[in-house]
Amino acid sequence: MGANDPQFITVGSGASERKIAYLAQNPAREDAASLLWLTGLKSDMISTKAEALAAWTAQHGLGFTRFDYSGHGRSEGLFEEATLSDWLEETAAVFHEITAGPQILVGSSTGAHVALLLLRHLRETTPEEAARIRGLVLIAPAWDLTELMWSQLPEEARSEIEEKGFWVRPSAYDPAGYIITRQFMEDGRRHLLKDTAFDPGRPVLVLQGAEDRDVPIEHARALRTVLAGDWVRITEVPDGEHRLSRPEDLEKLYALIEELV
Repeated sequence: MGANDPQFITVGSGASERKIAYLAQNPAREDAASLLWLTGLKSDMISTKAEALAAWTAQHGLGFTRFDYSGHGRSEGLFEEATLSDWLEETAAVFHEITAGPQILVGSSTGAHVALLLLRHLRETTPEEAARIRGLVLIAPAWDLTELMWSQLPEEARSEIEEKGFWVRPSAYDPAGYIITRQFMEDGRRHLLKDTAFDPGRPVLVLQGAEDRDVPIEHARALRTVLAGDWVRITEVPDGEHRLSRPEDLEKLYALIEELV
């Protein structure tokens, strides 16, 4: 089996059953920390940042787990049928079944929102599992994803979603664009963080580009008021855009992770 040949776990049951693809490398020592990588929307577990982190963690003796949400990469399912509830369920399954020992959640854009949802879910349901999370490193955090998306949509797109049930959003990363459904938006509103006074109970370190057009810097800064407990610290990159995958951006990312390791 090659280094990028995935393994699979089954999540859900009945009609909602799907196979989720993942890659996992063990830490050099059993007590060493590991990273759980949570990818961005329409990205996958072999993206530029994911591959860079795989190499970096291997060099530093850290574990690294990554996976594709349903409707992404090599996992089953259609993107236009998936919801945040599905991706949270899949993330929790990977966390419980695949990871072991202390973990650092590293989430990019949508993955940052999922990371926060996972921590909140674990603190509410299995506190002993939540205790394994040392902290979070969030890149361009699209917290409350569906509300952020809705606020950026033109009026005609909102009307299409409400009346037709979907709209095809143009994307700089995918020439075909991607479908936003009413089901996705409605489900996302079940997972809002704003005004919940959620206390993460551990450091939340943010890397944010000032030139990011997908997740405006004001949105990232607002996370300080959304999360209780004064845990959020933001590292701003003056010329950084959304991807933050340049060598100099990756060095900043590694430095944040090292603080939690």
